[in-house]
Amino acid sequence: MTPESEDTAEPVIVEMPSAEGRIAELEAEVAKYKDQALRALAEQENVRRRAQRDREDALKFATSSFAKDLVTVADNLRRAIDSVPEAQAARDELLKGLMSGVSATERELLGAFEKHGIRKLDPMGEKFDHNFHQAIFELENTGKPAGTVVQVLQAGFTLHDRLLREAMVGVAKGPVAEPVAAEEKPAEDGHKRVDRTA
Repeated sequence: MTPESEDTAEPVIVEMPSAEGRIAELEAEVAKYKDQALRALAEQENVRRRAQRDREDALKFATSSFAKDLVTVADNLRRAIDSVPEAQAARDELLKGLMSGVSATERELLGAFEKHGIRKLDPMGEKFDHNFHQAIFELENTGKPAGTVVQVLQAGFTLHDRLLREAMVGVAKGPVAEPVAAEEKPAEDGHKRVDRTA
C-alpha cells in the first residue's frame, strides 16, 4: 500500500453507545445473572431438603423388614397366652408362673416396639379402613352398623405411621338392600313418568 492509498481510504466510524444505554445494558445483564443465581440457589436448597428428608426416612424406616419379622414373634406370644384357659392357669402354679413370664415378655416386646415407633393396631369396634385393615369375612346380625370391625383375627402394626402389616378383620354386614326397581310415578299433568334417579 502506498501512502496515497492510505489517505484515500474512508475511515470506519464506530458509534460508541451512550453511557446511559451501556448502563441499562449492563443492568439488564446483572439482573439476568442475579435471577439465574437465585434459581440455582433455590434448586440447590430444594435438593438439600429432599436429601435430608430421604436420609431421615431411610433412618426411620430402615428397620421395617426387621420389624415385620418381629411382629410375628408378638403374634406367637399372644397365641401362647390365649391358648391357656385362665381357670387352668389359676389351678396350676407352674403354668401360672409360665403364663406370667410369657405375658411379661409380650409387654416388654410391645414396649420396645412403642419406643421405636412400632404401634399395634387393634381395630375392634372401629369403622373398617381399607388403608389399615384387610376384611377376611363379613358377619350378619352382629347388632353393629355395617362396616364396623367385629372380630380381629390378627392385629396390624404401623412403623412411624406407615403401615407395616394390615390387621386381618371380620366386618359387620348390614342388611341386604333390595334392588330398587324403576317406579312409575304419575306426574302433575296426569301422564306417567319413570323415575330413573335410583
